[in-house]
Amino acid sequence: MGDRLPEPHASSSPAVAASSEAEEIEVLDSEDVLPMAAEDKGSCSCRQALKQEESSWDGAEVRKQAEMFDPDNTGYISTEKFRSLLQRHGSELDPHKLEVLLALADSNSEGRICYQDFVNLMSNKRSNSFRQAILQGNRRLCSKALLEETGLSLSQRLIRHVAYETLPREIDRKWYYDSYTCCPPPWFMITITIVEVAFFLYNGVVLDRFVLQVSHPLYLKNALLYHPQLRAQAWRYLTYIFMHAGIEHLGLNVVLQLLVGVPLEMVHGAARISFVYVAGVVAGSLAVSVADMRAPVVGSSGGVYALVSAHLANIVMNWSGMKCQFKLLRMAVALICMSFEFGRAVWLRFHPSAYPPCPHPSFMAHLGGVMVGITLGVIILRNYEQRLQDQTLWWIFLSIYVIFVLFAIFWNIFAYSLLDLKLPPPP
Repeated sequence: MGDRLPEPHASSSPAVAASSEAEEIEVLDSEDVLPMAAEDKGSCSCRQALKQEESSWDGAEVRKQAEMFDPDNTGYISTEKFRSLLQRHGSELDPHKLEVLLALADSNSEGRICYQDFVNLMSNKRSNSFRQAILQGNRRLCSKALLEETGLSLSQRLIRHVAYETLPREIDRKWYYDSYTCCPPPWFMITITIVEVAFFLYNGVVLDRFVLQVSHPLYLKNALLYHPQLRAQAWRYLTYIFMHAGIEHLGLNVVLQLLVGVPLEMVHGAARISFVYVAGVVAGSLAVSVADMRAPVVGSSGGVYALVSAHLANIVMNWSGMKCQFKLLRMAVALICMSFEFGRAVWLRFHPSAYPPCPHPSFMAHLGGVMVGITLGVIILRNYEQRLQDQTLWWIFLSIYVIFVLFAIFWNIFAYSLLDLKLPPPP
C-alpha cells in the first residue's frame, strides 16, 4: 500500500461515519472529533469517548498533536508523522508506553497507524488488533528489559516479579508493570483460602481431630461435602471444597493456590481466575459422579489443579519467553507436590473405610481439574488483556466443557437407576 490512502466510500468505512458525525458537531477551541476504528462501530460518539478517557492519559499534548496529523478524520495517521509525534513528545509518556508505540510504528508495514489503537494505549486499553499490529514483523524494544531496571521500591519489585512469573512476552510484562494498581487486590483466592481454613478449624474442633479428619465416623454427616446419595442437593457440587480430608490435604492445597493462584489473579483478574477455579471444582465433582459413582468427594483439589496445570502448561508452551528463575526446578517441585497429593488421594480412596459400606473420598476430582486447566485455563492465561470471545479455541473448549456438564447432569438423573447401582446409605 502506498503512502496515499484511498478515498473512503460513503457507505462502508467506519472512519467516514466518524467524519460525517464530526460535521454535525460544533468544534470549539480546535478540539477535533476522535475518528472511530472498525472495532468500535456502533459505540457512542468519538467526542464522548475521548472526553471520558482524557483524565487517564499522561500525554494530553500528544493527543492534541495527533489530532492535527489526521485533519481529514480518516481514522489513520501515517507512520512518518506518528514517529515525528513520538520524537517530539515522547518525554511526556511512561517509558514503557513509548516503547510499545515505537514497536507499533516499527512493525506496521502498511505505512499508517490506526488512530483508535493509539487512543486505546493512552487510555490503558488494548484491542486484539493492537496486539496483532505489535506482534507482526520484527519488533525491537528500544530500551533495557524490565528485569534490568534498578532503584525500584519493594512494591515495584513485587509487581515485576509477578510479571516475570506469569507473562511470556516482555512487552506484556512492561505493560502490566505500568498499569497494575492493586485495585482491586487479589481478593478471590485470598477469600477462598480464608474460608477453607476457617471451615477446617471448625470441623477440627467439632470432630476433635485435625489429621485425617476423613477417618472420623461422623465426617460424612457434614452438609457441605458431596455424597452420591445426596447428589440432588446441587450446592454440594461446589461446597465440597470447604471440606478437607485432613491438615495434610488442606496444607498442600492452600500453599499451591496461594503461590500460584494469587499471582495469576493479580495479572489476569478475579473474573478469569475465579472462572477457571470454579470450572475445575464443578468438573471435579461431576467427574466423580460419572467415573466413581459410589464415592463421596471433598477438598479444593479440582480448582487448585485447574490453576496449577494451566500455569505449568502455559510455561511449557512459552518456554523460551518465560523468564522466571529456576523454572525447570520449580516445575519439577510443583509436579512432585501434585503427584504426592494425587498419590495420597488414590491411597486413601482404596484404604479400608472408616464408615463402611461407603468408601473414602474419590481422587477423580483432581483429574477433572487438570482437564479444565489444560483446556480453558491455558486459553485464558495465553490471552492476557485480550477478548476471549475473539479466540476460536476458547469457544471450542468452552463448548466441550458445557457438553460435559450437560452429559454429567443427565447421567446423574438417569444412569444411577438404569445401572441399578447399589449406593452406600446416606450419612
